[in-house]
Amino acid sequence: MTESMYAVILAGGRGERFWPLSTQACPKQLLSLVGDKPLLRQAVDRLEGLIPPERVYVITNEDLVEASQQAAPQLPHENIIGEPMGRDTAAAAALGAVLVKARDPKASFCILTADHIIGNPDVYQATLRESLRLAQEEDVLITIGIPPTEPSTGYGYIEATDTRDERGGVEFLEANRFVEKPDRETAEKYVAAGTYFWNSGMFIWSVHALEQALRRHRPVLADMMERLLPWVKTPDFLVELAREYDALEKISIDYALMEKADNILMVRGTFAWDDVGSWPALENHFTPNEDGNITIGNCAALDADGNIVYSKDRLTALIGVQDLVVVQAKGVTLICPRARAQDVKKLVDKLRQNGSYDGLL
Repeated sequence: MTESMYAVILAGGRGERFWPLSTQACPKQLLSLVGDKPLLRQAVDRLEGLIPPERVYVITNEDLVEASQQAAPQLPHENIIGEPMGRDTAAAAALGAVLVKARDPKASFCILTADHIIGNPDVYQATLRESLRLAQEEDVLITIGIPPTEPSTGYGYIEATDTRDERGGVEFLEANRFVEKPDRETAEKYVAAGTYFWNSGMFIWSVHALEQALRRHRPVLADMMERLLPWVKTPDFLVELAREYDALEKISIDYALMEKADNILMVRGTFAWDDVGSWPALENHFTPNEDGNITIGNCAALDADGNIVYSKDRLTALIGVQDLVVVQAKGVTLICPRARAQDVKKLVDKLRQNGSYDGLL
C-alpha cells in the first residue's frame, strides 16, 4: 500500500516577514533559520522511511526551481515543478494531484509545506501514514489540526468535535467548520472551548477524492486537471501549465474547497509544530543569552533585554533597549518593536511600490 503514497510539498512562498534575510531570490524555505539545513530540505528529510524521494514533489516558483534543487538534492530534478505565476494553494493542490495522477491514479498523497518546523518525527510520520491509509480506503478530505498552546491570532482554526476513528494511536475527528484568523478575545474563547485547533495548512486525500471534490466545488480546477494530465510527461508541459495558470484566479484551498466540502476529517496533530511566521517565532527555538536576548551572530548588549538580534556579518551593539527585532542582513538593517514584527510584510510591500529597492527585496 505504501507504494501508492506520495507527498507534494508547497514551496512557493516568499517569507516576506523574515525580510531582509528572506528575499525573492532566497526566501524563507531556502534558509537555515533553525538547524543547519534549509527548511525545504528538512521537510523532505522528515519523510525518509515513509515516502521515498522519487515520490516526493515540490511545487515552487519557476525562478526558484534550481535553488530548490540545490536545497533538496535528493529529489529528482523532474519532481521540482515551477509555477509560472502565483495562484495560491488551491491551484497548487490541483497541480500536485495532476502530477501524482500521472504516476498512479489510485494514489493518496499529502500536501505539506516547506517552511514549517516540526518535531517528534515518529509521531509526525505516524500521523501521515495513518491518514494516507485512510484516504485510500475512503473518499474523505483530511486536514491536520494542531491543539493550540495559546490563543494565537495568527492562525485560522478548525472546529472539530466527535471522534470518527482511531488507528495506530492517531485520532480522526469530524471537522465541523473552518474559521479565519480571530481577534484575541475570540481566540481565547476557542482555546477555552477545547474543540478548536490551529489550521496547519497540511492535507491528505486520494487523487480521486480531491478531483471529485473540486469537480463539485471548484470545477474550473477539475477542468484544469483534466486538460493538463495528457501533457505531464511531455516537453510542452510547462507551456500548457502557463496557459492554464494565466486564466486562474488566486484562491486558497481553504476558501475554494475546505470551507464548502462535507466529507472532511481532521486528524489531531500531536507532534511539535511551528510555522515560524515572523522573527519573534525564533524565541521558540533559541535560548536567550545571559543578557536576556536571543542572538544569532554577533551582538553586544548593555542594559538591553528581550530583543531578537540576527547579525551574522557584523557586530550589532544595543544599549538600553527592550523588546526589539534587529536584523542585519544583505546590506539592510531592520529595527522594529517585536510587537510589530508582522508589519515587516507591509514595509516590504511599500518598498516594492517605491521601485527603488528591487535588488534588496
